[in-house]
Amino acid sequence: MAQTVSETSAAANGSVSAPKSDAEATTISGGHLVAKALKAEGIDVIFTLCGGHIIDIYDGCVDEGIAVVDVRHEQVAAHAADGYARMTGKPGCAVVTAGPGTTDAVTGVANAFRAESPMLLIGGQGALNQHKMGSLQDLPHVDMMTPITKFAATVPHTSRVADMVSMAFRECFNGAPGPSFLEIPRDILDSSVPVEQAVIPEGGRYRASTKSIGDPANIEALADLLVRAEKPAVLLGTQVWTSRGTDAAIDFARTLNIPAYMNGSARGTLPPGDPHHFHLSRRYAFNNADVILIVGTPFDFRMGYGRRLPKNATVVQIDMDYRTVGRNRDIDLGLVGDPGAILAAVTQAASGRLHNKANDRKAWFSELRAEEDASYQKRLPRQLSDANPIHPLRLAHEINEFLTEDSIYIGDGGDIVTFSGGVVQPKSPGHWMDPGPLGTIGVGIPFVMAAKYARPDKEVVALFGDGAFSLTGWDFETLVRFNLPFVGVVGNNSSMNQIRYGQEQKYGAARGRVGNTLGDVRYDEFARMLGGYGEEVRDPKDIGPAMQRARESGLPSLINVWVDPDAYAPGTLNQTMYK
Repeated sequence: MAQTVSETSAAANGSVSAPKSDAEATTISGGHLVAKALKAEGIDVIFTLCGGHIIDIYDGCVDEGIAVVDVRHEQVAAHAADGYARMTGKPGCAVVTAGPGTTDAVTGVANAFRAESPMLLIGGQGALNQHKMGSLQDLPHVDMMTPITKFAATVPHTSRVADMVSMAFRECFNGAPGPSFLEIPRDILDSSVPVEQAVIPEGGRYRASTKSIGDPANIEALADLLVRAEKPAVLLGTQVWTSRGTDAAIDFARTLNIPAYMNGSARGTLPPGDPHHFHLSRRYAFNNADVILIVGTPFDFRMGYGRRLPKNATVVQIDMDYRTVGRNRDIDLGLVGDPGAILAAVTQAASGRLHNKANDRKAWFSELRAEEDASYQKRLPRQLSDANPIHPLRLAHEINEFLTEDSIYIGDGGDIVTFSGGVVQPKSPGHWMDPGPLGTIGVGIPFVMAAKYARPDKEVVALFGDGAFSLTGWDFETLVRFNLPFVGVVGNNSSMNQIRYGQEQKYGAARGRVGNTLGDVRYDEFARMLGGYGEEVRDPKDIGPAMQRARESGLPSLINVWVDPDAYAPGTLNQTMYK
């Protein structure tokens, strides 16, 4: 029978005696200090896989009312902590055991690092009094985690446990957000110290505000540039959502009358149909704009390392991380600080000097809208195709039609999700999740877990490639066990298709299937086996009704949709991810 998160947390698989009151307690253990520090940070759930090194943390979490969501693989725990941070704006937390428990979580931490997602991974470690003796699961965790975190350390004494947990959270928000790692040796975690000796920082008092607007002179300069521009364009990136700067971004685009494009987690900042929302004409806009503003997204491979921006345009970059501004491409103006705060300040600075160029951009908007419509019409025949096997664009179209304003969309895969990126349009801010720039597949199930736990009032719709689902799919059972329903769709072509295309182009069709071909797996049957809802779809007209039945089932679900293995997304055809 499915359990709720609160039921399993409270029961902890057994009876739980009432905790001592603070007045009664004279000593406190390391695990309970961890839980108190998590509570001070506002953490209400940890994602974990059990191990002997970390169980005192569970005991502390039960006393502090923090839910314990136990998964089947530590990578899932780390991805779920990442996803929870993206959904809530609070840092996520994963707790794993030493050795292979920690190394299993490395991919999830690395993904959060590239995606600038604040999370804390707590890892176990052998006892300090067994240091360098070959204790069970002993590895140099801090050395391994240092390159992919903003902070990595070992707790040296039980009295410092809560203090160092708070320190790790503080470092998560140093500049652009990111993950921290803390290893706690078993004897440190299990030992107790007098309460008065423990350093327990008070919630809300160990971090400064990060809502900086940078140099006020640069705010004025950017406002002046934008009100004078004839053909401006803005790209709103992930940091707009990370900083919860959505309202400021909307006000900015509308007040300064600037066409806005969105990528990453900023998708949905402006809803489809908004006159300032553009999507398919981005390359045309950048090629023809006189001022281009890039907000909260780096000049990485997704931006062609900045080379896709013309040299004759005035380019301005806003970012939370000083190191990102001007990286890979020269810029005309750079502002470091909180994107939402900066956009609000620019809007305010421009409000007293808006003149005809800002107010009269009808021709520029009409030009972009015509390009947008032409791109849409060119794609429409494939998007509405009745072909069998099903064209991936038709699948993406059906998903987009299915979404409501309350639907959080999660994409997990290569080619199939690349197809969806041009079609699926979230209706509200914070309703899009994808792996981010590390390109990690396998994030789907843990992101569903995080999103549905954080926002039980929202519908979660996830599209998986069959290869991506295979990596972490066993935790579908965790979703069933914790009663976290969602509508899942597997675009199944029995291939790692994004890689397959590159191989065929490089080595020929005879060697195009080496190492990338999967079995014809019935993921709908897999879902039913684990207690969820499942359907198989081979006809495109059946996609929508099958998703509707999944929605109505109230269960975790998988709709297995057989898609054309010989249809490739434009980004795959151009191999843009490598250029």
